[in-house]
Amino acid sequence: MSKIKVLIVDDSALVRRLLSEIFTADKELEVVGTAPDPFIAREKIKQLNPDVITLDVEMPKMDGVTFLSNIMRLRPMPVVMVSSLTEQGADITFQALELGAVDFVTKPKIDLAHTLEDYAIEIVEKVKAAAKAKLRPISEIKSVAPKLSADAILGDSRPKHFKTTDKLIAIGASTGGTEAIKEVLMAMPADSPGIVITQHIPEKFSAPFAKRMNSCSAMTVKEAEDGDQILNGHAYIAPGHMHLMVVRDGARYVCKLNDGPPVNRHKPSVDVLFRSVAQAAGPNSVGVILTGMGDDGAKGMKEMKETGASTIAQDEKTSVVWGMPGEAVKMGCVDKVLALDKVAQQVLSFVKK
Repeated sequence: MSKIKVLIVDDSALVRRLLSEIFTADKELEVVGTAPDPFIAREKIKQLNPDVITLDVEMPKMDGVTFLSNIMRLRPMPVVMVSSLTEQGADITFQALELGAVDFVTKPKIDLAHTLEDYAIEIVEKVKAAAKAKLRPISEIKSVAPKLSADAILGDSRPKHFKTTDKLIAIGASTGGTEAIKEVLMAMPADSPGIVITQHIPEKFSAPFAKRMNSCSAMTVKEAEDGDQILNGHAYIAPGHMHLMVVRDGARYVCKLNDGPPVNRHKPSVDVLFRSVAQAAGPNSVGVILTGMGDDGAKGMKEMKETGASTIAQDEKTSVVWGMPGEAVKMGCVDKVLALDKVAQQVLSFVKK
């Protein structure tokens, strides 16, 4: 079997050397070249024809997002972004994912003695997944205006009367999930039952991600906090360093954050969320598993199904990586396997049922 050819584009000589060592140590990967800036990278892409590019978000001469936009327009190929762990880095990374990057990793710190092994496992897995990932056609990559209400023109002076929700929607995703979650949330009405979401994401990225989702959804989207009451019209995204669980408090569903160890090497973990929803809501819940690498969430979805929940998996054709939903389908615990643009409609149909 031929090796996956990787081109490393990063202005840091240290990072280029580190990534080269990590990839060279894996028998399935081959580093065909490195480049300190996009202009040199452009020539090396023509010469070396790599299978995957790792691309630094912030570089001199041309930033990574501008270069990515050119790549996806002129020569679409799998790209894994290497991002700084900052709020600005998060915003730029989400732009990159919107433009068609397959996935991202956060840039390693200089003091790598205790984190290098975990980092190496993560980036190698993501590069291998990217090599097999489906690229979205450029025609599908477009910005969508946020859904506005009359509040944009005239403020609502009425007191807010919140009611608890009998139904609960739980969504889990990983690779490709930030864009998949956006598409689902954009299609959900403002009075949807409460939604809890676990996306595999770094700690500094979850709050900017929630803010980004809030700007394009009719629902109110926020990063979950411990003790949040789960309300109709609201979606709660797991913090990037905590497991999100749902517990019952009388007639109410409440968010509970847990600082326990990673599950399936993930924290937050979809399995943890789905298991808690199975225990707290059972047949009153709908579980949705979207695009993602690995199998996190499949066992939890099986537990939801066994308690009477309705379950949906994104289909292989529209998934960037059909790992997590594919595993759930293999377990036989999925009621509907659907294209991404049909998921929200089916969720609402299950809720009404």
